[in-house]
Amino acid sequence: MINFNYETDFKLSSEERISKWIENTITDEAHKLEEINYVFCDDEYLHKLNLEFLNHDTLTDIISFDYSIGKIIQGDIFISIDRVKDNAKDFEVSFEEELYRVIIHGVLHYCGYKDKFEDDAVEMRDKENYYLSKLVLN
Repeated sequence: MINFNYETDFKLSSEERISKWIENTITDEAHKLEEINYVFCDDEYLHKLNLEFLNHDTLTDIISFDYSIGKIIQGDIFISIDRVKDNAKDFEVSFEEELYRVIIHGVLHYCGYKDKFEDDAVEMRDKENYYLSKLVLN
């Protein structure tokens, strides 16, 4: 099950389509979906989480808490809409493309992909691009 929660003035335009895309990604990666809770918030909300749980005094676009066991995917993914908007401008892509990239980025972490080292980051970006290509952007 995928749940979308909103702690800011934002709402996905097609929750059902996005849910199906996420589910298909997890299946394609040979994992099984248990539950993912997405929380869309602002910078202030995510900054507080970053300080409290990770002891990082920085702004970020996403924080994910992975409760997966083996190949059974479970977790909470917090996304700052403020950061996504700014990153979209910085990367010269649409807000929607950047949002979907961040949404699937969290899922790919749950599927075992890392991005701390350059080789891993390249693989993660390739996977993001692959799965973005499977989502029809409207």
